[in-house]
Amino acid sequence: MKIINLRQMNVDQTGIINSIKANGELGQRIRDMGLIKGKEIKVQGRAPLNDPVSLRIMGFTLMLRNNEADHIEVEVQ
Repeated sequence: MKIINLRQMNVDQTGIINSIKANGELGQRIRDMGLIKGKEIKVQGRAPLNDPVSLRIMGFTLMLRNNEADHIEVEVQ
């Protein structure tokens, strides 16, 4: 398995959240959205300029900006 930044994931790629590198208010907001270690996520799509990214996690769709995705490390195959 390989650890990559969430921004580097391709559309339709699935991974497991390995860590959240953000601290403070941003880190708390990311965790409040359900992005926590051990959760499976799938990149559903990207906007025309690749920002934001659409994620599928725990049965719902979440849009996340790339500057927020930069703080999330994901384990992929």
